[in-house]
Amino acid sequence: MPTYDFVCNKCQQRFDVFMTFSEYGKKAVHCAYCQSADVRRRMTKVRIAKSEESRLESAADDFSGMEGIEDDPKALAKMMKKMGKEMGEELPNEFNEVVDRLEAGQSPEEIESALPDLGADDAGGDE
Repeated sequence: MPTYDFVCNKCQQRFDVFMTFSEYGKKAVHCAYCQSADVRRRMTKVRIAKSEESRLESAADDFSGMEGIEDDPKALAKMMKKMGKEMGEELPNEFNEVVDRLEAGQSPEEIESALPDLGADDAGGDE
């Protein structure tokens, strides 16, 4: 059953209403807090589910043909941020630190020397 978001024009509270498609527009909606009928529908963002492969392909398409990006730390930071968002997962704090340093103009080599333990927790390393 779909959830519809509303805002009460009287008390300004937001609330959700569960109703079927056939009920929407026919069933009276009242504020869940003050019972007022003076409510308006709140439009929310729409999310489209994508597979991980689709997200990565989309991000890669945005940055295809960016030869020499490794020589432009700010462009590299922008690409990394977009790729991070496309992943849709919580990224480690180190990722944000690297992006911040790139945005400040540090080269990847400078970052690597400043953060020698970066990526040390990765599996499959030579031990």
